[in-house]
Amino acid sequence: MINLHRSLLFAAVIGGAALPIRAQNPAPPATPPATPPATPPAAPSVAAPASQAQTDKPVIPGKTAARKNAAGKRAKNAAVPVDSEARLDSILNLRWPVKGPEPLPGSVLPGKRIVAYYGNPLSRRMGVLGEYEPEQMLAMLDSEVKAWTQADPTTPVQPALQLIAVVAQGNAGPDGRYRARMPDTLIERVASWAAKRSALVFLDIQVGKSTLQEELPRLEKFLSRPNFHLGIDPEFSMKKGGVPGKKIGTYDAEDVNYASRFLQELVTRYKLTPKVLVVHRFTRNGVTNTPRIMLDARVQVVMDMDGFGPPHLKRGTFRSWIKAEPVQFVGWKQFYKPRNDNPRTTIAEILKLNPRPLYIQYQ
Repeated sequence: MINLHRSLLFAAVIGGAALPIRAQNPAPPATPPATPPATPPAAPSVAAPASQAQTDKPVIPGKTAARKNAAGKRAKNAAVPVDSEARLDSILNLRWPVKGPEPLPGSVLPGKRIVAYYGNPLSRRMGVLGEYEPEQMLAMLDSEVKAWTQADPTTPVQPALQLIAVVAQGNAGPDGRYRARMPDTLIERVASWAAKRSALVFLDIQVGKSTLQEELPRLEKFLSRPNFHLGIDPEFSMKKGGVPGKKIGTYDAEDVNYASRFLQELVTRYKLTPKVLVVHRFTRNGVTNTPRIMLDARVQVVMDMDGFGPPHLKRGTFRSWIKAEPVQFVGWKQFYKPRNDNPRTTIAEILKLNPRPLYIQYQ
């Protein structure tokens, strides 16, 4: 348990969902969330099977070394005149909306906006999902749902909890895959929290040197449930070599297509309503060959702007890698920590974006 916990803390440091060269700012909700305690609560203990624990003390790469390099490059190119932004946006607006399959009955998008809390209960550093006690976390989520509902009454809000179910690691581990699989008991715990709010559950996957083909089948028993959906994180896919945290990873359209086909088959086999597939992105090579991503009505693909920074940097990331390369739906990630998003992008600013983000993730 101790080694697994240290591994999770490592993942949090390298990005546990955050190695972004990205831009990201969480806007405070119209109704402020419950005030966090002066000292964050300790992370709950959930024992993982011994075979899943790391046998070596994780090597923590310079926190965000890869991120800082990328963020620095972005900052140098960030000063785009407002009139130039407007002209570029007017050109890119012509690419939207995407011509895709008509939504099937029961589809979440585009009829609703998903507002998700992200993280892992084993660590306070990986996101809001593990930073607070469950009831306080859920109360905070309630406040965000209320804020988005007030800001855009025309779009119903669907709450969600996004658990990092496969966590990238700084050391190879017993099987050399640089990832730790979370135990079923932890997934069930988060599912029980979600049930209290009729929330969706997203399982987020950081494969390290494993693959989606290795990781998704073992999660079928969860993903075959109607309220379970999937997130995949190219940042921690080290298919071209390197160690998570020291290098930014990548997925290709084929990887996204594999995840989509996997979900499509579940929808058909278990007679489910469509699944949502969230793909995080904040760099050019985060997802390659996006025009080759195949759409199917059984799976709704969200390309999520997964980065941090002040509003103008986040808009630049959104424009360059989400808006300029249309897939289907778009998302936006918000950070609560001022060190990540300072100043924060407000809800009103996010609602001005075209295309409209219909998936909002808070970390």
